[in-house]
Amino acid sequence: MKNLEMSFQMMKAKTKNPMNKGTSAMKEITADMIKALRERTGVAMGKCKEALVLAEGDMEKAIDVLRKAGMAAAVKKEGRETKEGMILTAENAHHLILAEGNAETDFVTQNDRFRHFLHDCVKQALDTKPKSLADFIQQPYFKDPSITIDQYRNLVIQSLGENIQLKRLEMITKHERNSYGTYSHMGGKLVVVVEIEGANDQESTAKEIAMHIAAENPDYLKPEEVPVNVIAREEEIARSQVQGKPANIVDKIVAGKIKAFTDQVCLISQKYIKDNSLTVQQYLETVTKKIGKPLSIRCFWRWKVGQ
Repeated sequence: MKNLEMSFQMMKAKTKNPMNKGTSAMKEITADMIKALRERTGVAMGKCKEALVLAEGDMEKAIDVLRKAGMAAAVKKEGRETKEGMILTAENAHHLILAEGNAETDFVTQNDRFRHFLHDCVKQALDTKPKSLADFIQQPYFKDPSITIDQYRNLVIQSLGENIQLKRLEMITKHERNSYGTYSHMGGKLVVVVEIEGANDQESTAKEIAMHIAAENPDYLKPEEVPVNVIAREEEIARSQVQGKPANIVDKIVAGKIKAFTDQVCLISQKYIKDNSLTVQQYLETVTKKIGKPLSIRCFWRWKVGQ
């Protein structure tokens, strides 16, 4: 990777400095030009500016400069759709990282180079705790600080011949009294993380609930979290189905249908997949009685590739 940086520096040295021609021959390099080149190439802003200076403001020549330096061979690949991918997690005592990387084909997502890229990303993110994905991709790559994470991604694009994207990244701050369980399904195409409040030794319980979430795909944690407009829509549909009945009967039927709906979409109300005689909440209560500590599900994350 350092060889690429050296080749770029050699190209700068070999190219006549346009500033020597006088400002009249030099096209002004604007922030919009730099941004446009960045969007077309995926190369860092600083390198885009240098390339535009070397190319005297000519966009296509600037792309050639970057390509000759080995930084932008994947210009045309950047716009390709990335439907396949993989989700990885990494954690320590204080944080847990979720990251999704995408490619054009499942074949590439099975490639070691792609997997190493994503593993490196979650490892670095766990160490650096970025505020956002945008901040993270501009960080120096820990194995080669001469390039950024985004430039590293571009090198992987060149190597594999497909568009590669780091689609999303989230850092979860752990609470010392809580437990965290992670379940990965289909080789990382679906990943669930569950946080349980009340004890810090219930990772296995959290993982059991994560497996349930992977299978049943709840939209909300509990009925109180269902938006008012969603309930109103379900109520409207339910009332349209029971027209012509007495008002008191209609109200009871509608209330029953709303409860059936929230039981279906809310995690704590769903039938527990390993024992459908219990709801998820009731399963958690059995664990509470066993360990003598009150437990509750604080939140969950369910990531599926391409969502």
